[in-house]
Amino acid sequence: MMQPGSNSLRKIAVVGRGTAGSLAAASVTRQHPDSDHELHHIYDSRIPVIGVGEGSWPSLVQELQQLTNLPHETVQQRLNGTRKYGVAFEGWGRRGRDFTHYFTPQQVSYAYHLSADFMGELLEKSTRARHVDARVLDITKVEGGAQVEFEDRAPERYDLVFDARGFPRELHADEHIDISFIPTNTAVIRRCPAIIESGQDGPVLQPTYTRAVARPHGWVFVIPLTVHTSYGYIFNRDVTSLEEAEADFDTFLEADGVSEFEQRAVIQFPNFVHRQIFDGAIARVGNAAAFMEPLEATAIVSAQLQIGMVLQVRLNRPAEHVKRDAPTVNRFLINNMLGYGLFVGWHYSCGSRYDSEFWRYAREHAWTRHREAADPEVVDCAALEKFEDMIGLLNQPVIDKADWHRMCAVPLTSYAQIFQGLGC
Repeated sequence: MMQPGSNSLRKIAVVGRGTAGSLAAASVTRQHPDSDHELHHIYDSRIPVIGVGEGSWPSLVQELQQLTNLPHETVQQRLNGTRKYGVAFEGWGRRGRDFTHYFTPQQVSYAYHLSADFMGELLEKSTRARHVDARVLDITKVEGGAQVEFEDRAPERYDLVFDARGFPRELHADEHIDISFIPTNTAVIRRCPAIIESGQDGPVLQPTYTRAVARPHGWVFVIPLTVHTSYGYIFNRDVTSLEEAEADFDTFLEADGVSEFEQRAVIQFPNFVHRQIFDGAIARVGNAAAFMEPLEATAIVSAQLQIGMVLQVRLNRPAEHVKRDAPTVNRFLINNMLGYGLFVGWHYSCGSRYDSEFWRYAREHAWTRHREAADPEVVDCAALEKFEDMIGLLNQPVIDKADWHRMCAVPLTSYAQIFQGLGC
């Protein structure tokens, strides 16, 4: 059956070739009902894709199988992946003890740890697109679509543009919701030897977990892949110097038995949600739409949601409804992204085993600003109310069965595991 919006989507652009851009291009190829639509995948080959090991959520396992038409096992192997069953927290919370945030059903539902630099290669094989190697200067909404301005070539008009160019260099109050109640803003990424043996005749089936290890200046993630292990020290450069963070990183790796590593990158990042994720013609996806530190691996699942919502609305609703639909979709996405941000920031509310300057700042200064930052009058969505409702449920002696499936970005089961683990 013809999708009523497909006639208004004859020419589509995806700008950016990172994880979000690759997912968007492959999703357009799979979901657009007409094979003769025109898809341009635009990127500047001079900008490298940083091969950071990434975690994901279980929804990615099914989506990659659908996008590639490959068995789960083949997808996992091509991503140098392992099966992630949750996040193992070490030293977080009032008790300073270890606990695990499992996917549910526990020990059944799993996601991938994957090499991000192989994700684009995997999805490109399933994407029908004209590749445009050019620097994009601007993307603007115009009558009936969006225009992409290039360096050294003529501009082009598209019916829909997915902007996957990454997070902004600086935040502007009229464009971005600053969620600096998440107290980190810098990551030091290192690639270390593999701790998981690659499967000889098939994928690695053993359960693995992302480690999130509290440290004096922040925390360290450990993501096990089959060809290397990705380590990252996450800290706040306004509280701790890079030299201090790297010195403690060295100490951690030595204690972890790691004698050599490759320095991959030092990445400065903002924690934010864009106020205009979708306007009907331009869809910001991935880190262009929102970014928060990688504590709960929200980046890929956020991109999946953004791409899926936009394509569902644009393909299944007549073009004349786009102007009315766009604000509703935009508010839904902002609400969900801000919900992720509140969930991540909440992890710091009970401190850690370290009574250090960073953890005092995180607990007593950063997190205490979350109500101001997420004020419904400021953000035009109800994420804060939903978040506080979830915390209220967890403080009840008994949670009614009717509330078991409540969500604020993530399900009640996730809130309950973090609540108990942190000692809230």
